[in-house]
Amino acid sequence: MVLATLLPSWYQKSRVKTFIRNELMGAQLYKAWFRGFDNPDFRRPLTEVVYRDDEGGLLDVEHDVEALKNRSPEEWKALFESRWMGPKWPYGSGVWGKLEWVYPGIDASNIVSFAEGGTNLMWAERLGKELGVEDLWVKMCGNTHTGSFKDLGMTVLVSAVRQMLSAGKEIRAVACASTGDTSAALSAYSAAAGIPCIVFLPKNKISPAQLVQPMANGAIVLSLETDFDGCMRIVQEVTSDGRIYLANSMNSLRLEGQKTISVELVQQFGWDLPDFVVLPGGNLGNVYAFYKGFKLMLDLGLISKIPRLVVAQTEKANPLYLAFRNGWETYTPQVAEATQASAIQIGAPVSIHRAIRALNGCDGIVEQVSEDEFMNAAARADRTGMFTCPHTGVALGALEKLISQGVISKEHKVVVVSTAHGLKFTGSKAGYHEGNLAEVQSRHKNVPVELSDNADDVRRALDRLLG
Repeated sequence: MVLATLLPSWYQKSRVKTFIRNELMGAQLYKAWFRGFDNPDFRRPLTEVVYRDDEGGLLDVEHDVEALKNRSPEEWKALFESRWMGPKWPYGSGVWGKLEWVYPGIDASNIVSFAEGGTNLMWAERLGKELGVEDLWVKMCGNTHTGSFKDLGMTVLVSAVRQMLSAGKEIRAVACASTGDTSAALSAYSAAAGIPCIVFLPKNKISPAQLVQPMANGAIVLSLETDFDGCMRIVQEVTSDGRIYLANSMNSLRLEGQKTISVELVQQFGWDLPDFVVLPGGNLGNVYAFYKGFKLMLDLGLISKIPRLVVAQTEKANPLYLAFRNGWETYTPQVAEATQASAIQIGAPVSIHRAIRALNGCDGIVEQVSEDEFMNAAARADRTGMFTCPHTGVALGALEKLISQGVISKEHKVVVVSTAHGLKFTGSKAGYHEGNLAEVQSRHKNVPVELSDNADDVRRALDRLLG
């Protein structure tokens, strides 16, 4: 089996297998299912190939909250603490350590995991002091296997596909449209599971690092002469007969993994809460996933309120921002313009209505930033030791604007979500420091100082540069 190559040798020991079997049997007490996002009467098992209800609406994964209440808040906290990044399969994963809240009843032999999650929650001490918000933290979701938060959703989705296959479903492959990070995550987890993977990418609109990841993992890579929204339209058509499984975030299984970021960061704060969580928004499944995680903790009594979520968008792709500004009276899809924040260059986000529900449920905010604002915000953060992707720069730029508006102030605890690793976007980084990005005045650029091989010349240059 492919799974055997993924597991450490101790997993083969009978004692450990017995422990896992008993623990997973406990998880069987809990249940989850698909239900219509706006149609609660529509229900389907998680092993069914279905993405929309009978009226065409998106789905959600619903959990039996009353059954989950059989454990007290303190018992849930103790359980999650006992598993946290430990050696017991599959609980060492930040996602599967919260299995009962993600996919209760899954067969452990179908789980595909790279021990995703457990990413560091970094105190941004120097940047916070510069901005006047000293309790500033950055959740480094890019410090994971394929370099983005998308791993958290893909471990659930690909494991669910293996569960379907074991139940006799005929699925030829999994497929996604992507602006880069989704394809990297899907191809890696599919390769580990031995499931064929197809990715639809917009031609010349993703970074070389993002393009090479699915290629290296053996995926079928289709580079289409369209944008992400065009790729999304085509992948939905190709997967409509159910023989190829759709892996984009319109598939609510993805969001079950991504919602664990909320639980994880609260756990990392010792079960304390931030006041604001700021994250970049593209296809908008992530903001709803964050909300779901907080809402479940609230329903089960682990927390007393939900932090205010802030969705940051670039001016080049800002449909949620425009809808927020008009009080949600209208929403108009748009053709997204080219932006350095390529992963959120999405004009017709599939999860727009999910995002609106999430923001309404937590007094949320949407802010937009220009190319100049977010690339300089990213560079400013880098000057304090980070190496941020452009999309994290969008969140940081929105943070700076909300501070200047007085919405976020020095007494607030703030978490900025860094969604991907900066090494996936070295082209935009280099372009910034070379000063050749359109619409960007590089206020923090730093270029090599070219000198002769004369030591005196070097000393004089260092005296000048160090002051």
